[in-house]
Amino acid sequence: MLLWFVVAYWVLSVAIGLWVALRVHSTADYAAAGHRMPLAVVTATVFATWFGSETVLGIPATFLQEGLHGVVADPFGSSLCLILVGLFFAVPLYRKKLLTIGDFYRLQYGRSVEILVTLCIVVSYLGWVAAQIKALGLVFNVVSEGQMSKETGMIVGATTVMVYTLFGGMLSVAITDFIQMIIIMLGMVYIAWDLSATAGGVSVVVAHAAAHGKFDFWPQAHAADIIGFFTAWITMMLGSIPQQDVFQRVTSSRNESTARNASVLGGSLYFLFAFIPMFLAYSATLIDPGLVQRYLHTDSQMILPRLILDHSPELAQVMFFGALLSAIKSCASATLLAPSVTFAENVVRGFFKQMTDTQLLRVMRLVVLVFTGLVTWIALRSELSIFKMVESAYKITLVAAFVPLAFGVYWKGARPLGGLLSVLGGAGVWLLCEAWAPEALIPPQLAGLMASTLGMVGGSLWVRQRAVVGA
Repeated sequence: MLLWFVVAYWVLSVAIGLWVALRVHSTADYAAAGHRMPLAVVTATVFATWFGSETVLGIPATFLQEGLHGVVADPFGSSLCLILVGLFFAVPLYRKKLLTIGDFYRLQYGRSVEILVTLCIVVSYLGWVAAQIKALGLVFNVVSEGQMSKETGMIVGATTVMVYTLFGGMLSVAITDFIQMIIIMLGMVYIAWDLSATAGGVSVVVAHAAAHGKFDFWPQAHAADIIGFFTAWITMMLGSIPQQDVFQRVTSSRNESTARNASVLGGSLYFLFAFIPMFLAYSATLIDPGLVQRYLHTDSQMILPRLILDHSPELAQVMFFGALLSAIKSCASATLLAPSVTFAENVVRGFFKQMTDTQLLRVMRLVVLVFTGLVTWIALRSELSIFKMVESAYKITLVAAFVPLAFGVYWKGARPLGGLLSVLGGAGVWLLCEAWAPEALIPPQLAGLMASTLGMVGGSLWVRQRAVVGA
């Protein structure tokens, strides 16, 4: 029953995406859902995009090993990212009526910064999308009881997600995300209720976790621990802000209040629901300690799926894997679309200025196809865990894209030279530190962020001083 449910659900969801794709007639439909999505749909797509494989499989595995201290980046940093976007960035960016986040960098700093930041954004998605594809392979392998290998599952999953993303773009993603958010919420709540009874109740699980130090959150009073903790937090909290998928949800809204409120609501919902998979995984220590010991230090991402298969009735299994597939598929489709759209708009189109809207739409779809092949290849070859693949994805946008965005929105003195030095200085220092001193007291991405800030301020002030002297 479980296998047939997975097959039926997968076919139905792809069919819905393709049906919605019939309504895509322009790049505005494809990249921004026509700028007409209501609050409920935008909130759903914000939540569903963030609630991916790392939330259901990666975060719980890390929580079992390190407790809350180990998941400071996600969900604490990632949920705050969405809330910060809603409070400080959604309205200013929405008012500009841009197609991509890369357009902002072009208008503010010029073509060179546009290309550099766009390439950084595209690179940042490689690990994130690969993590979703890797998770799809794991799910298909588990529900088929090993009849489908993880590698085959990755290829099948990536291909089918690509199909409706390629044709329907943001419009298909938004509508399918709305449906999938409902499935995620219902599935997670039902499974939590079912397994909590098996484990002896919510209070028993929580008390056991507290007694074993799993709720220790703050770092030790040592410089290295404090700096490392702070860096992990801001990597996803700030590094996720200048991302095309976040911007797409802002610009797809029907008005600026929807853009603001949907980001805050989506981030808040994500933070609350991200704790359910952690609760489920930890309940395994009470329900089946042997299962935890068997997988904890070998393949901890398997603990929760195996717990559901071994200790839940068939209906619970259907609910869990339905929610898991919804989470992965919504995240995968969004993260396939975002880098493809921004690469087509901000890199390719700049070299072919006479390109029509129809031609640009074709280029966007072609880039989706190529990008899918690339990230599938990475997923097949990567040995990193899902959590680490996602966590590492935001370092490059933290050091190269966040400062130019924040200063461009809130500092009238930001100049093109400052933006260029910010991107080059931040990315350059980060790469040098990663190569020569990855374990230094100041983590590479924090050093890159500081260099990016200095480049922005120094370059902009130097231009202003030259202008004053010249006058």
